[in-house]
Amino acid sequence: MRVTGQFLAIVFACGTIAIADGQTSAERANKVLTDARVALGGAKLDAVKSLIASGRTRRVRGNTLVPIEFEIMLELPDKYLRADEFPAEDTDPTSSGFNGDALVQIPPPTTPPPTAPPPGRPMGTAPAPPAAMPGGGRGPAPDPRRARVNTIKQDFARLWLGLFASSPAPYPLTFSYAAIAEAPQGQADVLDVKGDGTFALRMFVDNKTHLPVMVSWTTPPTNVVVTVPGQPAPKTVAPGAVVVSGPPAPPAGAPKEEMDKYTKDVLAVRQKAQATPVEHRLYFGDYRDVDGVKFPFRLRRAIGAETTEETTFDRYRINARIDARKFEAVK
Repeated sequence: MRVTGQFLAIVFACGTIAIADGQTSAERANKVLTDARVALGGAKLDAVKSLIASGRTRRVRGNTLVPIEFEIMLELPDKYLRADEFPAEDTDPTSSGFNGDALVQIPPPTTPPPTAPPPGRPMGTAPAPPAAMPGGGRGPAPDPRRARVNTIKQDFARLWLGLFASSPAPYPLTFSYAAIAEAPQGQADVLDVKGDGTFALRMFVDNKTHLPVMVSWTTPPTNVVVTVPGQPAPKTVAPGAVVVSGPPAPPAGAPKEEMDKYTKDVLAVRQKAQATPVEHRLYFGDYRDVDGVKFPFRLRRAIGAETTEETTFDRYRINARIDARKFEAVK
């Protein structure tokens, strides 16, 4: 079940199984994770207190592959940063991460400019208070920085599973045993993983090498493109978007009732597609020894069967000193 080269797609047929020997689902999951951590390095993995990884990513953008040079910095228990440079583009480097619950980002998030007041309220006067919530209270304004940190932590947690096969301190996870996955390359133990709120994914661990192979999760489509029968599909579609065939369009000059029905049918097709989750996958492969610890040197991201990103790591540095200024939070 080793994923190498072009990261051959692995299709798992998952089925639930009975837990043997009186083990609970959580106990069996813990055994899989313990074996994985031993395979990754055991005591030497436990001794990792900081990690710097660098390499190259090729990201699909339309019909082109955008090269990205990156460096990932991790200082346990709760500091993380990824810095990206785009050598083929005339853009400045970017970085994003967290320090505890604080956002670390370059360039820092911008504050939206003030909008014109609605008619009847002069410029400079206070807006209406937040809408009342059930029970008489008023809801706090959403915090975009907190939402951004949460998104970064979720992506970090997916990567962490391939590196450390455990629950990360900044984003605690729970595990339960789900199934045995079958593939031509062999079998994998499948764990259900859950985090804060609705965060959920499945983790696949090769049951011979005990190394993580993949994590998968679902999200709603980013966009739904409804085509007319006989119309060619768009040549390029943004990652996460789906293309579905709609009903035949009425002829020109059709009665209003027929046009209204067509509009309603298209909306129904769109709503059904929007309610159908899209599967995302992050594959881990080409594990190599780094000072007694095994780390993946290749990653592949895919949405469904379509590759969206390929990453090659050039180097890992364990317990290297990281400048504290790298983790300075956004003010």
